[in-house]
Amino acid sequence: MRISRVAAVAAAAVLALSVAACGDNGDGGDGGENPDVASPSFEAGTTMARLNEEQKIVVGTKFDQPGFGLQGLDGKPAGFDVEIAKLIAAELGIPADNIEYVETPSSVREEVLEQGRVDIVVATYTINDTRKERIDFAGPYYVAGQHIMVRADDDSITGPESFEAGDKKVCSVQGSTPAENIQQYLANQAEQLVLFDIYEKCVEALRGGQVDAVTTDNVILLGFIAENEGEFKLAGEQFTDEPYGIGVAKGDDAFRDFINDTLEKIYEDGSYAAAWEATAGAFDDNTPTGPPVDRY
Repeated sequence: MRISRVAAVAAAAVLALSVAACGDNGDGGDGGENPDVASPSFEAGTTMARLNEEQKIVVGTKFDQPGFGLQGLDGKPAGFDVEIAKLIAAELGIPADNIEYVETPSSVREEVLEQGRVDIVVATYTINDTRKERIDFAGPYYVAGQHIMVRADDDSITGPESFEAGDKKVCSVQGSTPAENIQQYLANQAEQLVLFDIYEKCVEALRGGQVDAVTTDNVILLGFIAENEGEFKLAGEQFTDEPYGIGVAKGDDAFRDFINDTLEKIYEDGSYAAAWEATAGAFDDNTPTGPPVDRY
């Protein structure tokens, strides 16, 4: 049954509040329960020692992606990426309340790390060799797949090949891997590819008929579909693998190793699965086990 935009937003708000209520820590509704904070000791001069001493970490993440990083009514982002950041902070000895979140759209993720404006980026950040030239990655901690979202009544698009005729427009965001991947299927990139800074603008363009599709990773699109009940659907099958990593400053091998160790720990102790089920699991009940990290 198709519902109004107002009703869809209200339903999404209720879902967010109900998920937050699962926690018993009064954390303002930013995803799940705050993890227990460790009491670690780190070698002097490392990033870990600095962050632990400062009792603060600055995290770059998305504010517009249901299930991974979506700004809530309290002004804080909520989602799987946020929960992963909280688990890393806890292993640093930093409580969740001491995390500062900085909105980090796809186009500036390398920049904020290079400029030292954030300590880590956890923002549906696909690992690739081009990005590794500027920053380093821990992980991956999740493997998504690129997909296509269309209006619910549109059966004309069945996959990326549907854009080869040149008569369909597709939207993605600037600086994203999905925007790069879809280009090989376009007959006329200048006419067919519409780019914005955030995905919410793509969703509005699809709703208004300015574009025929939105492309990004499957679990992000599932979030938009759930948030806007009856308006959109997935078309075809996923057509890439997108390993999400955690961005750190180039050359900070010790910090990258620490985060990789943390990921392996949370895979084993159940907190990774719990983080998924409290967030993106609302849209995708296939709880991942956590992919092997790449200690390159």
